[in-house]
Amino acid sequence: MTFPRRSRTPLKLLQFLGLLATAALLSSSTTALPKHRKSPAETHSAPRLTQDLTGSVPAHDGERIRLSTELGNIVVHTQSAQKIDYHVHLEADASEKDAQQLLKSFTVTAREIPDGVLLKAEAPSRHWSGRLWATLELTIPKNANLEASTGGGNIDSSEIQGHLALNTEGGNINAGNVDGSARFETGGGNIVAKTVSGELFANTGGGHIIVESIGGNATLHTSGGHIRVGSIQGAAHLDTDGGNITLEHSGAELTAETGGGEIEVGEAAGLVRAKTGGGGIRVVRMFGPTNLESAGGSIYLTQVDSPVRAFTSTGGITAWFVAPLKSSGTCDLQASDGDIVVHLPRELPVTIDAQVERGSDHRVIVDPAFPLRVSYDDSSRGSRAVRAEGSLNGGGELLRLRTVAGNIRFVLSDTSKQLELYKQQMDQLQRQIESKIGLPTESQGTNDGSHP
Repeated sequence: MTFPRRSRTPLKLLQFLGLLATAALLSSSTTALPKHRKSPAETHSAPRLTQDLTGSVPAHDGERIRLSTELGNIVVHTQSAQKIDYHVHLEADASEKDAQQLLKSFTVTAREIPDGVLLKAEAPSRHWSGRLWATLELTIPKNANLEASTGGGNIDSSEIQGHLALNTEGGNINAGNVDGSARFETGGGNIVAKTVSGELFANTGGGHIIVESIGGNATLHTSGGHIRVGSIQGAAHLDTDGGNITLEHSGAELTAETGGGEIEVGEAAGLVRAKTGGGGIRVVRMFGPTNLESAGGSIYLTQVDSPVRAFTSTGGITAWFVAPLKSSGTCDLQASDGDIVVHLPRELPVTIDAQVERGSDHRVIVDPAFPLRVSYDDSSRGSRAVRAEGSLNGGGELLRLRTVAGNIRFVLSDTSKQLELYKQQMDQLQRQIESKIGLPTESQGTNDGSHP
């Protein structure tokens, strides 16, 4: 998908760049729950000593299960049985003199707490030398609430029918369907989830965030990655310091901000605020008031039927209006250094006020179907401004257009072409959401849940 009069940073939502240390490569397909995770023995050639710890603890649906480990990857499954089964797989470098002690000193304890069960895995004390790898596999009642945290490793969770909170200091988080609210936090990995029926809070210090759908409110933040979401039914705040934001459906108020990427929104039912420090903005269809701002890209609006304010410092603005407008209010489109192109239906009642500040070098171009008055003003800041005014179909809401160094063009809308564009853009957004980012393997530098 391309923007008219591209910004200096081209849109490449389908090709993720190597922005992050923890997510460097794309994969052709990735499911939310990998079928196989390579063990340290598969990814390291040195001989290994191994040890397995297993146990079972009574538990019940609706209880809170808290798992805390100082290190290691965590894998969570669910079952119908009213118990918690755990399996810990440990590996140590056989060439290290303290390998056996490392394995023996790793402990797992479980105890009841007022609202559930607490499991704690503790790593060996620091006076032992060598390296230890750990994977903790947990099988819990399917209706339990889970809080799991690790000091260094990835977390994979299957479908959970309760509240889910996952925290890792540096690995990836990969979750299935969550029939409740969820909270995901990682110091630097990717966050990938299927559906979350309740509210979702997700934060990563440097990875991507990909979620299929969110039934409640959403707060998603990454310090350097992309955000891709299929749909959010509640209010949403999406924020990235430098990546792209892609959202197919927004059901309520939406705030999207990026320090330097592109923002693409499909259908937006509520108020939209979008701001980027260096990319383009596209909103396919909007049903509520919209406020868009780009410091370095173009803005493209395919179906406008409500008040919109759009501003870009470097780039153009293209807007396709529909008739009649569903809500009242002024539409204000401003470009400092770019063209403004508006596609208007023949029957749309609207009042036009358009001005090009540097009219000596740029023009207002009007389709003959629109009876607008074009005038010139030689006193505008020492240059000749050109202005177009008029009331179409008896007049209506104000459409105010301003550009400093660009052309303004009024085009008679082609409804069939507009609908074709709408379908093409929604289809492309859907394909982007469906494409997944592959989680880095251990050999690519991801946190492998080891203890130095």
